[in-house]
Amino acid sequence: MSNEAAATLTEYETLTVGRSAGVVTVTLNRPEKKNAANGQMWDDLLAVAREVAASATDRAVVITGAGGDFCSGADLWAGGTREVHQLTAMRHVGDVCLAWYRLPQPTIAKVRGVAVGAGMNLALVNDLVVAGDTARFSEIFARRGLSIDFGGSWILPRRVGLHRAKELALLADIIDAKEAEAMGLVNRVVPDAQLDAFVDDWAARLAAGPPIALAMTKRLLNNALNVTLEEALDDEGLSQTVNFSTSDTREAVAAFMEKRQPTFHGR
Repeated sequence: MSNEAAATLTEYETLTVGRSAGVVTVTLNRPEKKNAANGQMWDDLLAVAREVAASATDRAVVITGAGGDFCSGADLWAGGTREVHQLTAMRHVGDVCLAWYRLPQPTIAKVRGVAVGAGMNLALVNDLVVAGDTARFSEIFARRGLSIDFGGSWILPRRVGLHRAKELALLADIIDAKEAEAMGLVNRVVPDAQLDAFVDDWAARLAAGPPIALAMTKRLLNNALNVTLEEALDDEGLSQTVNFSTSDTREAVAAFMEKRQPTFHGR
């Protein structure tokens, strides 16, 4: 993959979006509210997800938070709680969740500080979750008189099993990073001081991978619990048929024979 393109930074009202060497870094940017998501942030997250999904040059995505926290959930007081409870508003939040989950590019949530409520589920909707050792997680909804949202009722049982999901959602306890790792909520816990470097390495490896093959692998795994083995095998066969028609697969074979690293272009 070429690294010639200069790094760029785009400012949204509630986000910053940086691009460098195929990696998109989306930073939730309301640190004074611990990056609580208001209506504008949902709009911005949806716009960015749609933009990235349509990009041929964005190869991997990292989402994180400014000011030492990931996201403290929905900002229930940004314009009043009534707006948050309206069905139309929740459908919009659902659109954001689906857009991030359906991104063809591999995604990493880099979590420092709090990731609670919708903020926790925003992290979990990503393909990989890496947490600093001081991170804290909670399905805090019950403490606010609310039921679980932002896809948590679907994501959580798939991450930790039904009974552990009920424990997290019904008791709404706050758990530390090590407990989250033991439950399978996160892929890795690293010291806060090493978090950036660790995620940078993973993101660079993903960005250097074969975009078409990774996108299809991601889709196959996302669908795994919704199909039979026979259907999964059929889907794998169709995906491999596509792969064998790409120049990326030919490049991988050539690189193997020539004992060098392949350079993938997504075609």
